[in-house]
Amino acid sequence: MFWTTDTNDHGLPHDPFKAIVSPRPIGWISTRAADGSVNLAPYSFFNAISDNPKLVMFSSAGMKDAASAAIEAGEFVCNLATKDLARALNKTSAPAPRGVSEFQIAGLTEAECRIVKAPRVAESPAALECVVTDHFHPKSRTGRSGNVAVIGEVVGIHLDERVLKDGMIDMALAAPLSRLGYLDYAVADDVFQMHRPRKPDGSDV
Repeated sequence: MFWTTDTNDHGLPHDPFKAIVSPRPIGWISTRAADGSVNLAPYSFFNAISDNPKLVMFSSAGMKDAASAAIEAGEFVCNLATKDLARALNKTSAPAPRGVSEFQIAGLTEAECRIVKAPRVAESPAALECVVTDHFHPKSRTGRSGNVAVIGEVVGIHLDERVLKDGMIDMALAAPLSRLGYLDYAVADDVFQMHRPRKPDGSDV
């Protein structure tokens, strides 16, 4: 099969684009707006884009509450989505009115952060406190996208030691949740290691 994206005439029941670009980590973004209202929402267009400095990015389809609150307040928190929290995470995707906390809808606990004012999910084994460094509408060939990309620098990290084994995060214990296409999710429970090839002189790549 082949099709061009200008017509997107693939003939399938559903667009497979997001199923091809998968699995994707889930940015479970919590914010506190300038008026004090709290928001918590999952974003499947999310990833780390740098480790020095530590930068993460999430993209919102339009100026939704999390994106607008993050931009207004200049900060947000990314909470690790896990298998145990999958149903709660799904509840936080409900289109709740602004001012209604998804923490309450999903039965989750707000925990204070050390640096930013936004709360983190107490039940999550890891959280990244982030300060917004940039936000923009990505460009397409024909103009500005309706999506809003928000980039944050990680200024603080919370990690529950219960997911550690021999000093490293054990993926079997953490069971991070990822987004596939359609209504599908996956859990990282089949983990294997591969060593990167070395340079001709025997040094690491």
